[in-house]
Amino acid sequence: PSTRRGKRQRRTGSPGSVDSPEEWVIASPIMESRPGDLTNAVLACLFAAFISLGAYIAIPLPGTPVPIVLQNFFIILASSTLGPWWGLLSVGIYLVFGFVGLPVLSGGTGGPSRFLGPTGGYLLGYIPAALAIGFISRRGKGGFLSQLLAGFAGMAIVYSLGMLRLKSLLQLDWNRTIATGFLPFLPGDLLKIVLAAWTGPRLRSGIASLETRSPDD
Repeated sequence: PSTRRGKRQRRTGSPGSVDSPEEWVIASPIMESRPGDLTNAVLACLFAAFISLGAYIAIPLPGTPVPIVLQNFFIILASSTLGPWWGLLSVGIYLVFGFVGLPVLSGGTGGPSRFLGPTGGYLLGYIPAALAIGFISRRGKGGFLSQLLAGFAGMAIVYSLGMLRLKSLLQLDWNRTIATGFLPFLPGDLLKIVLAAWTGPRLRSGIASLETRSPDD
Protein backbone atom coordinates (compact mmCIF):
# COMPACT_ATOMS: atom_id res chain seq x y z
CA PRO A 1 0.00 0.00 0.00
CA SER A 2 2.76 2.43 0.85
CA THR A 3 4.39 1.73 -2.49
CA ARG A 4 1.17 2.42 -4.34
CA ARG A 5 0.61 5.61 -2.35
CA GLY A 6 4.15 6.74 -3.15
CA LYS A 7 3.59 6.12 -6.86
CA ARG A 8 0.25 7.92 -6.70
CA GLN A 9 1.90 10.93 -5.06
CA ARG A 10 4.55 11.07 -7.73
CA ARG A 11 1.88 10.97 -10.44
CA THR A 12 -0.24 13.67 -8.85
CA GLY A 13 2.61 16.06 -8.06
CA SER A 14 2.47 19.67 -9.10
CA PRO A 15 2.80 20.36 -12.84
CA GLY A 16 6.39 20.71 -13.94
CA SER A 17 7.73 18.95 -10.80
CA VAL A 18 10.78 16.74 -11.15
CA ASP A 19 10.60 13.25 -9.67
CA SER A 20 14.26 12.54 -9.00
CA PRO A 21 17.57 14.37 -8.52
CA GLU A 22 18.77 13.03 -11.85
CA GLU A 23 15.75 14.49 -13.64
CA TRP A 24 16.28 17.79 -11.81
CA VAL A 25 19.85 18.00 -13.08
CA ILE A 26 18.59 17.55 -16.63
CA ALA A 27 15.49 19.71 -16.41
CA SER A 28 16.64 22.70 -14.40
CA PRO A 29 19.19 24.15 -16.88
CA ILE A 30 16.61 23.89 -19.65
CA MET A 31 13.88 25.60 -17.65
CA GLU A 32 16.19 28.27 -16.28
CA SER A 33 17.80 29.12 -19.60
CA ARG A 34 14.62 29.93 -21.54
CA PRO A 35 14.06 33.53 -20.37
CA GLY A 36 17.71 34.43 -20.94
CA ASP A 37 17.71 32.78 -24.36
CA LEU A 38 14.64 34.72 -25.40
CA THR A 39 16.22 37.99 -24.27
CA ASN A 40 19.46 37.21 -26.09
CA ALA A 41 17.61 36.22 -29.27
CA VAL A 42 15.69 39.49 -29.26
CA LEU A 43 18.88 41.45 -28.59
CA ALA A 44 20.74 39.60 -31.37
CA CYS A 45 18.05 40.65 -33.85
CA LEU A 46 18.09 44.19 -32.48
CA PHE A 47 21.87 44.43 -32.84
CA ALA A 48 21.61 43.08 -36.40
CA ALA A 49 19.29 45.99 -37.13
CA PHE A 50 21.74 48.45 -35.55
CA ILE A 51 24.61 46.99 -37.60
CA SER A 52 22.52 47.48 -40.72
CA LEU A 53 21.79 51.09 -39.77
CA GLY A 54 25.47 51.67 -39.06
CA ALA A 55 26.34 50.50 -42.56
CA TYR A 56 24.27 53.35 -44.00
CA ILE A 57 26.70 55.80 -42.42
CA ALA A 58 29.38 55.23 -45.05
CA ILE A 59 31.90 57.94 -45.89
CA PRO A 60 33.86 57.21 -49.08
CA LEU A 61 37.56 58.09 -49.09
CA PRO A 62 39.63 59.04 -52.12
CA GLY A 63 42.14 56.45 -53.24
CA THR A 64 40.52 53.46 -51.54
CA PRO A 65 37.43 51.31 -52.25
CA VAL A 66 36.89 50.84 -48.51
CA PRO A 67 34.59 53.46 -46.90
CA ILE A 68 34.44 54.62 -43.29
CA VAL A 69 31.45 52.89 -41.69
CA LEU A 70 29.82 52.67 -38.27
CA GLN A 71 28.77 49.04 -38.55
CA ASN A 72 31.95 47.72 -36.92
CA PHE A 73 31.15 49.70 -33.76
CA PHE A 74 27.86 47.83 -33.38
CA ILE A 75 29.55 44.51 -34.18
CA ILE A 76 32.06 45.08 -31.36
CA LEU A 77 29.26 46.14 -29.02
CA ALA A 78 27.02 43.18 -29.92
CA SER A 79 29.76 40.60 -29.42
CA SER A 80 31.05 42.07 -26.16
CA THR A 81 27.54 42.47 -24.76
CA LEU A 82 25.93 39.20 -25.88
CA GLY A 83 28.99 36.95 -25.82
CA PRO A 84 30.56 34.94 -28.65
CA TRP A 85 27.62 32.84 -29.85
CA TRP A 86 24.79 35.33 -29.63
CA GLY A 87 27.10 37.99 -31.02
CA LEU A 88 27.93 35.64 -33.88
CA LEU A 89 24.21 35.12 -34.50
CA SER A 90 23.71 38.89 -34.70
CA VAL A 91 26.56 39.27 -37.19
CA GLY A 92 25.37 36.21 -39.11
CA ILE A 93 21.86 37.64 -39.52
CA TYR A 94 23.35 40.86 -40.84
CA LEU A 95 25.66 39.11 -43.32
CA VAL A 96 22.94 36.75 -44.57
CA PHE A 97 20.63 39.69 -45.19
CA GLY A 98 23.40 41.44 -47.10
CA PHE A 99 24.27 38.33 -49.10
CA VAL A 100 20.70 37.75 -50.30
CA GLY A 101 20.54 41.31 -51.59
CA LEU A 102 18.93 43.39 -48.87
CA PRO A 103 20.42 46.91 -48.80
CA VAL A 104 22.16 46.52 -45.44
CA LEU A 105 25.82 46.69 -46.48
CA SER A 106 27.88 49.87 -46.62
CA GLY A 107 26.13 52.66 -48.45
CA GLY A 108 22.80 50.78 -48.61
CA THR A 109 24.03 48.07 -50.99
CA GLY A 110 23.77 44.29 -50.94
CA GLY A 111 24.22 41.10 -52.93
CA PRO A 112 26.87 38.38 -53.37
CA SER A 113 29.05 40.71 -55.46
CA ARG A 114 29.90 42.71 -52.34
CA PHE A 115 31.39 39.60 -50.76
CA LEU A 116 33.41 38.87 -53.88
CA GLY A 117 34.64 42.46 -54.28
CA PRO A 118 37.52 44.37 -52.65
CA THR A 119 35.68 44.76 -49.32
CA GLY A 120 34.62 41.11 -49.09
CA GLY A 121 37.48 40.20 -46.77
CA TYR A 122 36.38 42.80 -44.25
CA LEU A 123 32.82 41.48 -44.31
CA LEU A 124 33.85 37.85 -43.83
CA GLY A 125 36.31 38.93 -41.15
CA TYR A 126 33.38 39.97 -38.98
CA ILE A 127 32.57 36.29 -38.37
CA PRO A 128 35.77 35.24 -36.54
CA ALA A 129 36.02 38.73 -35.06
CA ALA A 130 32.64 38.33 -33.35
CA LEU A 131 33.78 35.07 -31.75
CA ALA A 132 37.12 36.54 -30.63
CA ILE A 133 35.51 39.65 -29.15
CA GLY A 134 32.90 37.61 -27.31
CA PHE A 135 35.35 35.09 -25.86
CA ILE A 136 37.93 37.67 -24.76
CA SER A 137 35.38 40.00 -23.17
CA ARG A 138 33.83 37.07 -21.26
CA ARG A 139 37.26 35.82 -20.20
CA GLY A 140 38.07 39.19 -18.72
CA LYS A 141 34.77 39.42 -16.80
CA GLY A 142 33.58 42.24 -19.05
CA GLY A 143 35.83 44.94 -17.57
CA PHE A 144 36.95 48.00 -19.48
CA LEU A 145 40.47 46.71 -20.19
CA SER A 146 39.22 43.33 -21.36
CA GLN A 147 36.71 45.09 -23.61
CA LEU A 148 39.54 47.16 -25.10
CA LEU A 149 41.61 44.04 -25.70
CA ALA A 150 38.62 42.28 -27.24
CA GLY A 151 37.96 45.21 -29.58
CA PHE A 152 41.59 45.40 -30.66
CA ALA A 153 41.73 41.65 -31.29
CA GLY A 154 38.50 41.66 -33.27
CA MET A 155 39.48 44.57 -35.48
CA ALA A 156 42.92 43.04 -36.03
CA ILE A 157 41.18 39.97 -37.47
CA VAL A 158 38.93 42.12 -39.66
CA TYR A 159 41.85 44.15 -40.99
CA SER A 160 44.00 41.07 -41.59
CA LEU A 161 41.40 39.28 -43.71
CA GLY A 162 40.28 42.51 -45.35
CA MET A 163 43.76 43.55 -46.44
CA LEU A 164 44.58 40.06 -47.71
CA ARG A 165 41.53 40.17 -49.95
CA LEU A 166 42.20 43.75 -51.00
CA LYS A 167 45.82 42.99 -51.88
CA SER A 168 45.07 39.84 -53.87
CA LEU A 169 42.15 41.29 -55.80
CA LEU A 170 43.70 44.64 -56.72
CA GLN A 171 47.25 43.28 -57.08
CA LEU A 172 48.71 45.80 -54.63
CA ASP A 173 51.98 45.66 -52.75
CA TRP A 174 51.88 45.68 -48.96
CA ASN A 175 52.74 49.36 -48.62
CA ARG A 176 49.86 50.34 -50.88
CA THR A 177 47.53 47.84 -49.20
CA ILE A 178 48.24 49.25 -45.73
CA ALA A 179 47.91 52.82 -47.02
CA THR A 180 44.49 52.16 -48.58
CA GLY A 181 43.01 49.44 -46.39
CA PHE A 182 44.24 50.22 -42.89
CA LEU A 183 45.77 53.61 -42.08
CA PRO A 184 42.84 55.84 -43.13
CA PHE A 185 40.48 53.99 -40.77
CA LEU A 186 42.75 53.57 -37.76
CA PRO A 187 41.88 56.79 -35.83
CA GLY A 188 38.13 56.29 -36.22
CA ASP A 189 38.27 52.61 -35.30
CA LEU A 190 40.35 53.35 -32.20
CA LEU A 191 37.63 55.74 -31.11
CA LYS A 192 34.93 53.13 -31.79
CA ILE A 193 36.80 50.51 -29.76
CA VAL A 194 37.13 52.84 -26.77
CA LEU A 195 33.49 53.88 -27.00
CA ALA A 196 32.33 50.25 -27.22
CA ALA A 197 34.55 49.30 -24.26
CA TRP A 198 32.93 52.06 -22.19
CA THR A 199 29.37 51.31 -23.34
CA GLY A 200 29.47 47.49 -23.26
CA PRO A 201 29.71 46.88 -19.48
CA ARG A 202 26.97 49.43 -18.75
CA LEU A 203 24.69 47.93 -21.37
CA ARG A 204 25.31 44.41 -20.08
CA SER A 205 24.56 45.49 -16.50
CA GLY A 206 21.29 47.02 -17.63
CA ILE A 207 20.30 43.83 -19.45
CA ALA A 208 21.20 41.69 -16.42
CA SER A 209 19.09 43.87 -14.11
CA LEU A 210 16.11 43.49 -16.43
CA GLU A 211 16.50 39.70 -16.51
CA THR A 212 16.69 39.38 -12.72
CA ARG A 213 13.78 41.69 -12.01
CA SER A 214 10.73 39.81 -10.76
CA PRO A 215 7.38 40.17 -12.57
CA ASP A 216 5.87 41.90 -9.52
CA ASP A 217 8.50 44.70 -9.51
